[in-house]
Amino acid sequence: MKYSIVKKPLAVLAACLLAVVANAEEKIKGEEVAVLTDAPEVPPPITRKYPTKVIVNLETKEVKMRLADGVDYTFWTFGGKVPGKFIRIREGDHVQFHLHNHPSSKLPHNIDLHAVTGQGGGAEGSFTAPGHSSTFNFKALNPGLYVYHCATAPVGMHIANGMYGLILVEPKEGLPKVDREFYVMQSEFYTKGKYGAAGLQPFSMTKAVEEKPDYVVFNGNVGALVGDKAMKAKTGETVRLFVGNGGPNLVSSFHVIGEIFDKVYVEGGKLVNENVQTTLIPAGGSAIVDFKLQTTGTFILVDHSIFRAFNKGALGMIKVEGDADKEVYSGKTEDGIYLPEGGVIQEVGDGAPKLIPAKTIEESIVRGKRIFESSCFACHQANGQGVPGAFPPLAKSDFLNNNKDKAISAVVHGLEGKITVNGKEYNSIMPAQVLSDEEAANVLNYVYSAWGNSKKKVTPEEVKAIRASGKK
Repeated sequence: MKYSIVKKPLAVLAACLLAVVANAEEKIKGEEVAVLTDAPEVPPPITRKYPTKVIVNLETKEVKMRLADGVDYTFWTFGGKVPGKFIRIREGDHVQFHLHNHPSSKLPHNIDLHAVTGQGGGAEGSFTAPGHSSTFNFKALNPGLYVYHCATAPVGMHIANGMYGLILVEPKEGLPKVDREFYVMQSEFYTKGKYGAAGLQPFSMTKAVEEKPDYVVFNGNVGALVGDKAMKAKTGETVRLFVGNGGPNLVSSFHVIGEIFDKVYVEGGKLVNENVQTTLIPAGGSAIVDFKLQTTGTFILVDHSIFRAFNKGALGMIKVEGDADKEVYSGKTEDGIYLPEGGVIQEVGDGAPKLIPAKTIEESIVRGKRIFESSCFACHQANGQGVPGAFPPLAKSDFLNNNKDKAISAVVHGLEGKITVNGKEYNSIMPAQVLSDEEAANVLNYVYSAWGNSKKKVTPEEVKAIRASGKK
């Protein structure tokens, strides 16, 4: 009894001391310039155990860049790229933010950082005319992953033209260590021309107001995270994706085909959900997803509002190399057919829109490449090698090179039943492609020009004749 009387006050005192220590204001030590990175790269984790003064220099710039193959767009940017630079700071840091508006800009810009507690999230203190710089300060009070964007009127137009990015406020204790981190940001674009329309495309306010984007993309353009630009990792590694949604309108159903998120930091905050297949990310919001890679493969990032993925550009890739775990995933044990949809509408039947004819074979090939990359690559693969047992190769294809009429017919009428290509038998279905005579000629000219094929030329008149003759 005597022991408990002495012990209880000591325990209370200890608890009070711990609380005081926990709530003590951390003192600012030193000064550093923030490391900023372009997507999909992320600045290194912060290892210091104290807050510091962080200087951020960010430039706004209006630049013409690629939106898709053959399609250019005048982007308004933070740092010359879309999305804007990734900013990484620590909870408790004092940030001195410098926003520079390049002299070539035609408009004033500012920045609203969702990580800032204060009027306009910094927008009020950062309105900057072309050729000028603005400075404001803030304290990073709340850990989390936050979107930033331009908030100059008309706000929607500035965001729609590419002015957004992510800022991570790491918690004092840091995030759990992972092997690789990447920066992915979804957004949509509204152009005067439809998806794939060539040339420099202006912004369409009408489509933006109606929330009918022509493009939904990851990291600013179609194909930014596919092929040679895919993110890379190895089996056994844990990957973290910092995912943002610049909008300006659509909610993302973010999903990685063939993976389950071990952890999702919901909306970029502290709440952690586990074993998640698809996570919603609101426009102007974010999420952090962690997952361990148990086996090899190419894992596809999509907005699972799926027409956005296969028809508007919201596709990305993580290529995983290493030792395959056949217990986790066996690979194909039986032959089957899977028909992902392409960028053009596929149906059984006739009907095709009219286009202005290409003036040269070179122009036809360029146009055909765009059609192939939006419609055909899912089955025949970007390198024309096809998928063994399911989709025949187009590269050095004797089926194509020996009979041009059959190739044209396959495109305009579709193809089903057994065929033999390069000595191997295939028994699958290819739906007729809803392409005009001009478009069908273009995509075939591209295929014939690539991957060691015979460089045969296909004209719209030949396509028209085969179309008129009907399926045989």
